[in-house]
Amino acid sequence: MRTARKGSVEMPAFVRQLVKETEKRVSSFFKGSRGGAAEGEQLGKGEKEEVITSPYLDRPVLDKLTEEGCACWGITYALGSMQGWRANMEDFHNCVPQLGGQLTDWSFFAVFDGHAGSTVAQHCSQHLLGHILGTGIMGAEDNPEKVKGAIIEGFLQTDKHLHSVARREGWERGGTTVVATLISPYNIYFANCGDSRAILCRSGQVCFSTEDHKPYSPLEKERIESAGGSVTFQRINGSLAVSRALGDFSYKGAESRTPSQQMVSPEPELCVVERSVADEFLVLACDGVWDTISNEELCAFIHNRLRVCTDLRDVCTQVIDLCLYKGSLDNISIILLCFPGAPQLSAEALHQEAELEDLLESKVAEIYDELCARGEEPDLLSVLTVLASTVIPGLPPGGGIQSKRNCIISAYYQQRETHKPTVPTDLGGS
Repeated sequence: MRTARKGSVEMPAFVRQLVKETEKRVSSFFKGSRGGAAEGEQLGKGEKEEVITSPYLDRPVLDKLTEEGCACWGITYALGSMQGWRANMEDFHNCVPQLGGQLTDWSFFAVFDGHAGSTVAQHCSQHLLGHILGTGIMGAEDNPEKVKGAIIEGFLQTDKHLHSVARREGWERGGTTVVATLISPYNIYFANCGDSRAILCRSGQVCFSTEDHKPYSPLEKERIESAGGSVTFQRINGSLAVSRALGDFSYKGAESRTPSQQMVSPEPELCVVERSVADEFLVLACDGVWDTISNEELCAFIHNRLRVCTDLRDVCTQVIDLCLYKGSLDNISIILLCFPGAPQLSAEALHQEAELEDLLESKVAEIYDELCARGEEPDLLSVLTVLASTVIPGLPPGGGIQSKRNCIISAYYQQRETHKPTVPTDLGGS
């Protein structure tokens, strides 16, 4: 079921304007750092002002890719992905709820967040699992050390194969972060390479999360500098914002150093968590999610949504919308995996959700009428501003007022339709 009672509405103009202003300031900064003319400075004869292609669109692409599935041993999953404000979609994914052969009761899921193009992310999404399984190290006995070894070797082989393909086909630029999970009957294996992230929620709390690989992290910075690089503006050589990734071969040319010792390492960080009957759900997501919401907030929000929504695709969609309304300017991708212990639909929670949406609609109507009575134009921004400063009980934990933005916007347009001036009917005669 869906909790939102109205259809989606175009993003408010003030959000688009905010992004344009942000983009303008960032572009101005980089123009100055590259020797461009300062504000108010005249360009010399024959000089041309540098044109910087914006990484953002004038309006976000709101179309969402969703899919869902299940495994015979009890897991259900859904994926949600959206291009958003970015000029291009560079996220890819891989969902394999049941591996074959001796690993029928195993599952593999991964999110690939590409940068400087989508080619590397797409290639890795198609080949990483094959390289992991192709090592021949894994077996049905679920030996954690062997499985970890297979995953690491699979990442390294993927990067090596990727490099040969890139040189052959001429697309050496670009890379991708990866966050993946391999689920066995007894363990959950987490592999993280970059700044995408995974969390495991158990008994309503975050019991595990991966660590982001950023250039300014002490161990990452030490490796970068040892390989001949530097960390400036929290980026490798002032440019790349992640310190581990597949691809990015211009950062992997240090001689006499292993692949894992390069400025950008393709080696993932591996963690193993023993499964528990208290496991509820697991999330894999790109940094377009984590830039706007914390681990604890997302755990609380999804826990709440699972009590009012049976469609996991809709839960993913609500997370995407929440991140968008909280200000995410990136591609947004999330995979949600639910274990048998996940929260179930609750009649009480459904009743509370309906009461909340009725309350929000009545608040919007009150604000609209009050603004009209004061002779002010009740535009959407004015209504949202007043509502944001109003205490609203019962908002979804971890989501707040932003998580009900679609309901609020729909209620606003309903009020605007209701307050449209009535055009007199011409009865004829004068």
